[in-house]
Amino acid sequence: MQLDPAEMTAVVNRLKRAQGQLAGVLRMLEEGRECEDVVTQLSAVSRALDKAGFAIIATGMRQCLTGPEGEQQLDVARLEKLFLSLA
Repeated sequence: MQLDPAEMTAVVNRLKRAQGQLAGVLRMLEEGRECEDVVTQLSAVSRALDKAGFAIIATGMRQCLTGPEGEQQLDVARLEKLFLSLA
């Protein structure tokens, strides 16, 4: 399955922000910042990654559900496994 690049632009941007946030977490650790601040930033990174993962799966689902000639191509077990991997 090839994901639509136009739909993935927002996901790529979210992942780039998460990458910057993660770099910030590393910097905070190296600087000896307060634990609460580090955990708050780490939580934000985790949520950003989760949202990106769900957006990718949702886009894939939409493409699977609207396959050529109306064929249902959705592999429910595979999709469930993907969702659970983000849980």
